[in-house]
Amino acid sequence: MTLKRMDNVGIVVEDLDAMIAFFCELGLDLEGRATIEGEWAGRVTGLGDQRVEIAMMRTPDGHSRLELSRFLTPPVVADHRNAPVNALGYLRVMFAVDDIDETLDRLRKHGAQLVGEVVQYRDAYRLCYIRGPEGLLIGLAQELC
Repeated sequence: MTLKRMDNVGIVVEDLDAMIAFFCELGLDLEGRATIEGEWAGRVTGLGDQRVEIAMMRTPDGHSRLELSRFLTPPVVADHRNAPVNALGYLRVMFAVDDIDETLDRLRKHGAQLVGEVVQYRDAYRLCYIRGPEGLLIGLAQELC
């Protein structure tokens, strides 16, 4: 048996509406929104009785998704959002964009802040990291070739 695809990346958030607006501004589409609860869901996560609002965001090419989750019960137990880029664990999600400067202008209206600076790697890419709403680390890459 072989791996078929990566289905989604999950991100736990506090303000689901703000995060949906941010990722829509970036260019993702809201595929669906639901409340997930019940014994079966707690068995999957190991959290027992849980109630979670989720929003599934799809990239324009239809190949990748972000699952945004806001836990109602049980409460969130840890916060890794402000960890530096060399912290262990998941680092960030990187998105390819047509125009990094235009994208930054649009995302700043939703609270995005540049982490370092926009840099150029050879003649191939312009790259940057931003902190989005709730401090989430997001990478942007503009292909130059």
